[in-house]
Amino acid sequence: MTPPTPESSAADHERTAKDIGPLGFAVLTFSDTRTAETDASGKAIRELIEAAGHSVARYEVLADDPARIRAALVDALGDPDVSIVVTNGGTGVAVRDNAFEVVSTLIDKPLGGFGELFRMLSWEQVGAAAMLSRATAGIARGKALFALPGSTKAVRLAMEKLILPQARHLVQELRKG
Repeated sequence: MTPPTPESSAADHERTAKDIGPLGFAVLTFSDTRTAETDASGKAIRELIEAAGHSVARYEVLADDPARIRAALVDALGDPDVSIVVTNGGTGVAVRDNAFEVVSTLIDKPLGGFGELFRMLSWEQVGAAAMLSRATAGIARGKALFALPGSTKAVRLAMEKLILPQARHLVQELRKG
């Protein structure tokens, strides 16, 4: 199949992206209260990734502590088996919500549209409370990085409507010379 040109349509990009094959994901949950056994949001993310034909190369639940978050993100971003990192938890406005600040320092190229679309779609579910979400995304060390809220409903929304439908296309763009 011919690689897409700058003039190609979005549909052309998506068709060629299917040739990429399964992607490796890292799933990181930031929480002071959850464990691997009680992490419903992390479980939902992992199940959706696998149902889409991809794999979970890394999974971890860790405290919402900036130093631990940064270390886990750096490790995941450095893993050659990981193309996309998805985090959940720590994106709210509570004192212990630290993910946004750490993730933001690692992003080289922000994907501002992700947060905008996520909050727009969240509005339909939770109304004005959507503005309290600091969900964000960007490119960090050549890989896609998504920071989601800890709510299972929110991670399902982000994964089903935004991340998984564009995962291959996004990685295809990142792998271009």
